[in-house]
Amino acid sequence: METRIRSEARSYLFVPGNRPERFAKALLAGADAVIVDLEDAVAPHDKDRAREAVLRALPELASVYVRINAADTCWFDEDVGAFAAHPAVQGLVVPKAANTEALAHIDSRSHARLALLPLIESAAAFTALDAICHAPRVERLLFGTVDFQLDTGFGGDGEELSYFRSQMTLASRLANIGSPVDGVTMALDDAGEIFDAARRAQRFGFGGKLCIHPKQIAPTHDAFTPTEADLAWATRVLRAAQGSAGSATVVDGKLIDVPVIERARMILARAR
Repeated sequence: METRIRSEARSYLFVPGNRPERFAKALLAGADAVIVDLEDAVAPHDKDRAREAVLRALPELASVYVRINAADTCWFDEDVGAFAAHPAVQGLVVPKAANTEALAHIDSRSHARLALLPLIESAAAFTALDAICHAPRVERLLFGTVDFQLDTGFGGDGEELSYFRSQMTLASRLANIGSPVDGVTMALDDAGEIFDAARRAQRFGFGGKLCIHPKQIAPTHDAFTPTEADLAWATRVLRAAQGSAGSATVVDGKLIDVPVIERARMILARAR
């Protein structure tokens, strides 16, 4: 199986590309990764100025991601030319990724270790999901739930999108890329709502979540971090497996087998 670029980031914090005074604060906010946004956060008349602001700041913004403008906009080529080959850019977030054409174009102009994070935001994107996952440099998929609801007419991002979250997890696994990242939650001050949304994503096999405010980082991390009960269970399972020397054994009244043991190992690995 091909070795692909991997990321274990639980949180990706957006910061507007036209607000350079916020860049340093975003880097210190505690997110696992920061995305400097040139798309939704920047008005059309401010796109060029924002691009220049990000370029000037890149020496102090090593290893950030940049969300460029979509391939069908007049800013796409200049964004790719500015950031794809820049060594301080860890990856590009590619909005409105409905096929592999834009990804191939970026790939041809990239530095050696640049990662691509396609945003899945339309019904058309799901018809090309397998091809997008297998495209060069794709690190993991991001689910643009707000735009996807707009495109499809779905009236919520809960059970309404369960099928699509499942498909993203399966496609990612088959392509041997990182687990997908769930879309934003609009609540800023409701830590419970943010935690529940991130925990739902985790149950669907997602490994992270997009954040639009630093207040969302802590509950997001909590949702993707094993609980003390999870760790205690995993420790009991591995101790029992070691003590049984390969024979069938029981933990908490339940038979444990190889998949259960592997799940226990994954829980402890996530905690580390």
